[in-house]
Amino acid sequence: MNKLSKKWQERLELLDIAFQPILNMHTGKIYAVEALLRNFRDVGFRSIFELFDTVYNEHILYAFDIALREKTFEKFTTIPNYEDMKLFYNLDNRLFEMADFQTGNTNKILKQLGIKKENICFEISERHEISNNSSIEKVLSHYRDENFCIAIDDFGTGYSGYKLLFDSTPNIIKIDRYFLQDIDKSMKKQLMLRSIANLAIQLGIQVIAEGVETKSELLTCKEIGCHLVQGYLVQHPTKRASEIQKEYAHIQHILNSSKRSNSNKSNIETHIQIIDPLFKKQTMSEVVAYFKKHKNREIVPVLNNKNEPIGIFFENQIREYIYSPYGISLLNNDTSTKSKLKNFIDPCPHIDINSDINTIIELFSNNPESIGIIITTNSQYYGFLSARAIISIMNEENLIVARDQNPLTKLPGNRMIQKYIADIEQSDNSYVLCYFDLDNFKAFNDVYGFRNGDRVIQLFADIMRKNLPSDFFKAHIGGDDFFIANKIINNSKMCLESIQQVISIFIQNVQEYYNDEDKERGYIVSKNREEVVQQFPLLTVSASIVVTNQNRQRNKFSNVLNEILALQKKVAKTNPDHLAISSIL
Repeated sequence: MNKLSKKWQERLELLDIAFQPILNMHTGKIYAVEALLRNFRDVGFRSIFELFDTVYNEHILYAFDIALREKTFEKFTTIPNYEDMKLFYNLDNRLFEMADFQTGNTNKILKQLGIKKENICFEISERHEISNNSSIEKVLSHYRDENFCIAIDDFGTGYSGYKLLFDSTPNIIKIDRYFLQDIDKSMKKQLMLRSIANLAIQLGIQVIAEGVETKSELLTCKEIGCHLVQGYLVQHPTKRASEIQKEYAHIQHILNSSKRSNSNKSNIETHIQIIDPLFKKQTMSEVVAYFKKHKNREIVPVLNNKNEPIGIFFENQIREYIYSPYGISLLNNDTSTKSKLKNFIDPCPHIDINSDINTIIELFSNNPESIGIIITTNSQYYGFLSARAIISIMNEENLIVARDQNPLTKLPGNRMIQKYIADIEQSDNSYVLCYFDLDNFKAFNDVYGFRNGDRVIQLFADIMRKNLPSDFFKAHIGGDDFFIANKIINNSKMCLESIQQVISIFIQNVQEYYNDEDKERGYIVSKNREEVVQQFPLLTVSASIVVTNQNRQRNKFSNVLNEILALQKKVAKTNPDHLAISSIL
């Protein structure tokens, strides 16, 4: 290996390492730290990229990286409780182009410092993929074969992101900040992240939301299904190892204040199967012994030494070997590929126990061949949710929805409305909420009968379904009263336009439910609530709208919402446009 010159040794002395924490998205507890190079300007470079390009051009990239690796690993051991976290170390994927590249040096450093291999995660970027002769697949394969954790940095911005997932299957991907910035305000970004996250999770890959800077970004990424979070919202990179915490109270406060009821978690827990796992380093003779002990077991989660799931093992893969002397001999032969458990592991999605049930159902539904999902707690194995169990959960959820549905319109009823409002109360997002009331409905019902009254109610429900975007929450309070709500992505204008469109379409279409005489004169004659005969205009609908402010006082929200909606309903009925709008600050 090329020795570093005195000049580069002195530069290495001046360089320093900062650490930035990576947290579990559901618990706010530390999962890892990323090592970031600092003081590069002090040694004459404008950027980290310029520094590494220089050592590459001087053909000392590998020698420099090994020296920097040792310096970084050593500082990592000064972090309190470093044994319980991973270190993400960035690799330049041009290392293999160096003539002095050789294997085994990382293991020597780890042994010297007393660090376990499971604590290291090599982070690789696609920055140099189309230049020179570098091959990211070679780097991935090399370190994966060495049993190191592998992460792909800046996923989605490179040249072969999805190809890498298919060919190399890293352990972790980091979603670039580009996709996460203001994601709470961009439905397009949410759809893209959901697509990436779902694919990665199906392949058993953990997803890090990198560069998260706001509460809303954090909660949106959590809702979509990301496992881990990194960014300025958590902590800026720090050169002081003592500033890395075991858990981050301000993140836990955000997560706890936004949590829905624990019914989701309880419902999942009742279906979780606690299966004794296998470990990646176990011998095949131990695997054979396991299945002889558990004769009816068909699948087993496989973990690394830190109890993190890495996949699943199917008993039928070795069934033919178990029952023949030759097969047993082959499994026990250290030189055979069949003797390594890692060669039998299949990917399996894994997700935190605190995840929303809908996220679990969506993951399962997107893969018709899925045998189930591994459930984790704080990134460690907890149990297994089989396909049969998930189908049971889906059926239970459907029964709950069916019980709460209005029998006439099949829209969610009051219980779901209350739950939705409770979730809004805990959210930092802004929302538009709207209460619809059909005007002059009693008079129509009295004159045209209950059957036609039901048809008008169904008409309005159908107009809401067809003309409000799918992300709107649509519900039927009862009778001629309806409720809708939606999170404001960019501004409330689009929501208000959708509401106005519903009003306009209903007023136009409902006239077909009157006879020609009533339509022509524009009113019907009926008795009012005091039994006095009077003229009633044709059916219209009024909308009482409340826009919630992002920085509202939560403890006042539910107390005033119903009161505001009720007061505004009277105002809306007298307005030409049938609208009344206010805002909760």
